[in-house]
Amino acid sequence: MILHNFLKQNLPFDVNLLPDNCYLVGGAVRDILLKRSRSYLDLDFVLPHKPIETAKIIAREYQAGFVVLDPVRYIARVVFPHATIDFAGQEGDSIYQDLARRDYTINAIAFHCREGVIIDPFQGEIDIKKGILKMISRDNLADDPLRLMRGYRQASQLDFTIESFTRATIKDLKELLKNVAMERVNQELAYLFETKKGSYWLKEAFKDGLLDLCFPSADEKMVNLLANIDESAQFLSSKYRSNFPDNYSWYKEAKLACLTNQNPSIAETELINLKYSRQEIKLVLTILQFTNNLTEIDFQKNKRKQYFFFQSVGDYFPNLAVFALAHNVSKDLILQLMELYQNPEDAIAHPQPLLSGKDIMKYLNIAPSPLIGKILTEIQIAYIEGKINDKKTAIDFIKNNFTT
Repeated sequence: MILHNFLKQNLPFDVNLLPDNCYLVGGAVRDILLKRSRSYLDLDFVLPHKPIETAKIIAREYQAGFVVLDPVRYIARVVFPHATIDFAGQEGDSIYQDLARRDYTINAIAFHCREGVIIDPFQGEIDIKKGILKMISRDNLADDPLRLMRGYRQASQLDFTIESFTRATIKDLKELLKNVAMERVNQELAYLFETKKGSYWLKEAFKDGLLDLCFPSADEKMVNLLANIDESAQFLSSKYRSNFPDNYSWYKEAKLACLTNQNPSIAETELINLKYSRQEIKLVLTILQFTNNLTEIDFQKNKRKQYFFFQSVGDYFPNLAVFALAHNVSKDLILQLMELYQNPEDAIAHPQPLLSGKDIMKYLNIAPSPLIGKILTEIQIAYIEGKINDKKTAIDFIKNNFTT
């Protein structure tokens, strides 16, 4: 009844446009049974005949977007403003054969849209109620090894446990992950970085050897810091609530920095192999390169060092702050630096030059050269140290210190 009511209330098209023997399948069925709400509707239908033609008819009727995703497997997508609907050809001679090829029992439940009947040959609904993730078969996991990593991701997202025999099988098949494109592995990792239970299940995946291929340098000490990363991020988010998003994705690079090699050059190679973006790699490398600056004895009182630190880390500071707190860097220091970072007018974290390069060339009567950049830096440091306070004193400063 819950599935029937859901379709009746949420389906963006008339259910009568669906042919006989059309089934709602996959994660949508699971989430509806779990009563998990989604802001965006994502449904999958399986049809024994003409799925692409059915999708095309519905798209035309409602002037929705239409694209053929896989002409060989007969998969098409219809895109509505608040929903994406995929139509796929049934694999095998019956819906039972189709479901038998799926990964976990909770994802192998179908709902007959016309008859209102649930087809659940592997007792997935019972496993949903128990909160466990159980494989359908070893062969199904081996056929697409990404399903191994997906087990940890779905356990994280649903707050489930992985059934013991299933977990043992995943561990036994872990070497097959090397046959999976890194982009696909990266996507599963992204989900783990961005969910509440993600750090726990990343740690479990590490214990089971599933991270060996992705992060060969990861060790138990650094993996255990993932929980500290979450606590540090929660602390900063609660203290600066209006400045941080209420999710787990904004500090994922701080977690990445725990899993990669702590040598930036080796970490860069690992992240390139994992197909991370240039910006993500740069953020992680910045964390690894500059966190140790915060442990220098005089850093907390040395404005010059703080200036160069912020020049190096820029807007990557929040991620670095989370990483540093997790590594027991002084909380007082992090809060002090965060106050500077949060203030857009702060001269240390967000310097506004008193003089331009043209001003320097004019007042010192010199040609363009690298010296100008050095002078601009010294002007800014003199300002934050209280030696100058306006343009006039800045001009006097350069004339007194940079003329021969």
